[in-house]
Amino acid sequence: MSLSLEQRRYLQALGIEVWLPRDHPLVARGGAEQGGRAAGKPGLAPPQTRPERTPAPRPGAGSAPAPSSWEALQAAVAGCRRCGLHQGRTQTVFGVGKVDADWMLIGEAPGAEEDRRGEPFVGRAGKLLDSMLRAVGLSREQVFIANILKCRPPNNRDPKPDEVAACEDYLAQQIRTVQPKLIIALGRVAAQNLLKTETPIGKMRGNRYRWGDPAVPVVVTYHPAYLLRAPREKRKSWQDLQLAMKTYKEATQ
Repeated sequence: MSLSLEQRRYLQALGIEVWLPRDHPLVARGGAEQGGRAAGKPGLAPPQTRPERTPAPRPGAGSAPAPSSWEALQAAVAGCRRCGLHQGRTQTVFGVGKVDADWMLIGEAPGAEEDRRGEPFVGRAGKLLDSMLRAVGLSREQVFIANILKCRPPNNRDPKPDEVAACEDYLAQQIRTVQPKLIIALGRVAAQNLLKTETPIGKMRGNRYRWGDPAVPVVVTYHPAYLLRAPREKRKSWQDLQLAMKTYKEATQ
């Protein structure tokens, strides 16, 4: 995969070294001061891709019909009282980004700062996610970011099944409205709930999945908050992003 000098800088900031051959043009331009390795090492090996899994059941079996417009959906989420989480929230966290984005990123649930600001992935985890996006040539404004849950669970605990079910058709409507070419599930909770599986995230990584009908490709990677706690796993997340870029390219050819 060809990387721009700017992308290499973001990868360097993430603590990920990208090996390039000595005669690569970026090595000639950037040299050692850009953190490039020009010792004739092979490029970063692409992630192994296993056969695509059976399409996941489409969410959306909520008791209320899906709102007919984006604005109506936002209003429905803002006033939602389907589960007990509404009692402790400051506000709901609907999602942010481009409504017709090609890439959609789905996380777990709002944290304390997200609950306060009404925006997903803020704080340190949000900054790391922004850097991950820049490493593949994207910005927060070019994608759509949402969560499995629209309200913060107390003490940032894992979502309960009834809470996931209460938000399920909201997320399904968001996906159907955005119509992304690719979904990235960020973290175990997001991946397992989106794809209806109990498979550990370590075994989900490197595979391609599909959601809904028409099927949308799904790639799984670690949550940015986990990467902050386990920085050595950032290289694996970069492999996941490489798979995401390859999957997106194939989906748009």
